[in-house]
Amino acid sequence: CSEEDIIFVGPTPEIMDQLGDKEKAKKVAVSVNVPIIESNTEPLADLNIALKQANKLCYPVMLKAVSGGGGRGMRVVSSDDDLRKSFAEAKSEAFNAFGDDSVFLEKFIDDPKHIEVQLLGDNHGNLLHLYERDCSVQRRFQKVVEVAPSQGLEPDTCRLLYQYALRIGRAVGYNNAGTVEFLVDRDENIFFIEVNPRIQVEHTVTEEITGIDIVRCQILVASGHALNSSGIFLENQESIQCNGFALQCRITTEDPKQDFKPDYGTLIAYRNATGFGIRIDEGSSYSGVKISPFFDSMLAKVTASGRTLKGACQRMHRTLTEFRIRGVKTNIRFLEAVIQHEEFQKGKATVNFIANNPQLMDYRVAQDRGTKILKYIANVSVNGNPDVKSTEENKVFAVPQTPEFDRFGAHQPGTKQLLTELGPQKFAEWLRKEKEIKYTDSTFRDAHQSLIATRVRTRDMLQVAEGFSKTHPQIFSMEVWGGATFDVALRFLKECPWHRLQKLRSAIPNILLQMLLRGSNAVGYKAYPDNLVQQFIVKSAETGIDVFRIFDSLNWIENMRISIKTVKEETHSIAEACICYTGDILNSNRTKYTLNYYIDLARQLEDAGAHILAIKDMAGLLR
Repeated sequence: CSEEDIIFVGPTPEIMDQLGDKEKAKKVAVSVNVPIIESNTEPLADLNIALKQANKLCYPVMLKAVSGGGGRGMRVVSSDDDLRKSFAEAKSEAFNAFGDDSVFLEKFIDDPKHIEVQLLGDNHGNLLHLYERDCSVQRRFQKVVEVAPSQGLEPDTCRLLYQYALRIGRAVGYNNAGTVEFLVDRDENIFFIEVNPRIQVEHTVTEEITGIDIVRCQILVASGHALNSSGIFLENQESIQCNGFALQCRITTEDPKQDFKPDYGTLIAYRNATGFGIRIDEGSSYSGVKISPFFDSMLAKVTASGRTLKGACQRMHRTLTEFRIRGVKTNIRFLEAVIQHEEFQKGKATVNFIANNPQLMDYRVAQDRGTKILKYIANVSVNGNPDVKSTEENKVFAVPQTPEFDRFGAHQPGTKQLLTELGPQKFAEWLRKEKEIKYTDSTFRDAHQSLIATRVRTRDMLQVAEGFSKTHPQIFSMEVWGGATFDVALRFLKECPWHRLQKLRSAIPNILLQMLLRGSNAVGYKAYPDNLVQQFIVKSAETGIDVFRIFDSLNWIENMRISIKTVKEETHSIAEACICYTGDILNSNRTKYTLNYYIDLARQLEDAGAHILAIKDMAGLLR
């Protein structure tokens, strides 16, 4: 720039030469008595020298790029074997990123905080600090969330950080914006690591807490203005006040659940979120833009400020939840998990925060229902709905009439309340003592196997469910689930069978809800592992099933045993074991399925733990 008579916005070439190289910057720090991390004393010309220097420092050590930043060319090395593997990789990565393959070694500091101090100088000998930023939340040595000021450090430690940063800046006559970076260990010992002689991505948080436009100051300083001039108005250090807290989140097109693998494609929807205390810095982010794998994955920087760190986090969370980005995966849900974590909000996060909290990845992925509905409507509008292609447009259907009932009246107590009071075992004893016939209504489940089997929706059932339960509280049970429910709901109706059960349970709180369970086949059409069947039964009971009608089409007891046992031992529901009737016990010529056969079968089911027995006569043969 100087050769072409162009004003460069930044420090002079001489300053950048002293501080842009990490090894030279450490020499500057040593010259002004700023503590550094112990490092190699001989240039790492080859692997053998690196191995000697590493053993001299004692493992673990950090392998770093001399000209680098952003975590590139950086490795934690724990042994000679690790170094042999990492040395060439780090040099190659450093060369590809910075055009310089030089690397160096430092003693590894375990679980520190990463703190940086913002400096601002001019060409008239003035140099001020703009307080510190906590950049400890990192992944692979790359910053993820930044906070200003640091909440977790003692005031004396912060003052020492400012002194060290100013010493280094004054030693070289620093004359623009720059950042001095440190590691602070658990005992708050400070170690200088590097200087970034430029504006940084996270400068926004410093601007929010100080009210100083750093980029504007850079331009004015490069134009010759002094910090105390009428254009900048920074008379002295005391004129810079720190007000509240600010944090910055970088929204990227990365998938945290896939080890932060960058995603790319076309943004089909993009809407950011703003509001009081929120700042958005973004470039070309809009609906229709193509996200390329060849550029940085960051879409936008969101900065939130507030009187307290927790308050700023709340604003940030609200903003992130209001972002709408569709077409590519993002890290928004992960960021939400980070800023809501108690350790982060208390300022206790260190550089291992993400690694030590794997639950940060256990977030719920956005369902993107709006986009799915739009795609569905567009597809059906153009291609028609495949489920109703043969609809006769002129056909008139009768409108079902819902019987009248008291919508505001209470439900009368029924068998559900009795089961809750007595428990399964005593309930079965009560039932055996009853003289009157008890009835199970199977209308709701029969709906799956009627002439309109795959068209009876949850909403159709709910039209009559509440009325039925209020007008027929004396019914023993209602079979509303199981059997073909899952096949019909998922394959044809595009409904969730679990939601159906929840809604029916809510509408029918006073009558036992019953399901048909096909032994080890559960509600499918193949045998499932025992643990799956067990968990399915437990979940079904929790969601609302009171009676499990368990059967096997061949009356194979072993196929029913695990289901009966699970119902009895792991739920508060009733195990109703079924005998499938397949013959005529009055025909003396039939010697296979005799009365004794069924009596023996009933005893085996009783021994297996069944509370009550049932006869399942699928073919209408019972006589």
